[in-house]
Amino acid sequence: MWLFKNLFQKKRELKKTDITKRFDLLNRVGQGTMSRVWKATDTTNGKLICLKVLDKDKMEMMEERFKDLEKPSEGEIAISMDHPNVVKSYEYGISMDDELFLVMDYIDGAGLSVYVELQNEVMEKHRVKWMIQIGEALDYVHKMGYIHRDMCPHNLLVNRQYEIKMIDFGLAVPDKPEFKQPGNRTGKAGYMAPELLKRQKTDIRLDVFSYAVTCYEMWTRQFPYEGGQNAQQLVQSYGKPPKDIRSLNPEIPESIAAIIMKGINADPAGRWQSAKVMVQQFQKYA
Repeated sequence: MWLFKNLFQKKRELKKTDITKRFDLLNRVGQGTMSRVWKATDTTNGKLICLKVLDKDKMEMMEERFKDLEKPSEGEIAISMDHPNVVKSYEYGISMDDELFLVMDYIDGAGLSVYVELQNEVMEKHRVKWMIQIGEALDYVHKMGYIHRDMCPHNLLVNRQYEIKMIDFGLAVPDKPEFKQPGNRTGKAGYMAPELLKRQKTDIRLDVFSYAVTCYEMWTRQFPYEGGQNAQQLVQSYGKPPKDIRSLNPEIPESIAAIIMKGINADPAGRWQSAKVMVQQFQKYA
């Protein structure tokens, strides 16, 4: 299969690792559509870590669309990141079952999606700080030359110090023309920019849209466009104005509401043109 042939060609020095011996798997802490995640101990150094194992067949299906392009693996992208609001990844490799695995910091905390749902005093206290930290992490990813393509509360963790940690670069692609052509529609529908859902040409502004939808949800627990996470309904909804955020939460300051509403503009030209510019607006109110 292309993905694994390509990986072995580029990294012949990688030996297969028996992850059941290398790691003491303590308990399962998550499972996505393409991976399994454990809280584990690395037996080589006793360090508590997070082990992510990617499903071979599903990864092969997703990566097939990039078979003629030099796309780095999730492991390569993850270990290149070094930012206080991006989870630190230390190692990646191949299991005995030919599955990619990543070794990351274990984050003791909860997903941002939990706080979005609760809308409790913790969210109220840290909301603006979190929006800034998300934006700074996203800006860093863009500066590193990548488009995240899966920005949403499910891929943002909050540690015990109430700091944001961005995770999951499984859908990330290089910010290069060959990876921004029409047709590559991946991500979670409710956060997918109109140009992505419509299979049009994309750029970093699709991440800006997802970032703004995340901020919108942090204040309202709702999506800005009718249809929620139904892709077909959203395509139709993007031709209509989004729900005014202040109609759902009158307590949001007008200035912050205006920043978020611009970010969810269905027209990329009408949005903030980068995560950097958008987060700079939030920083005025920190």
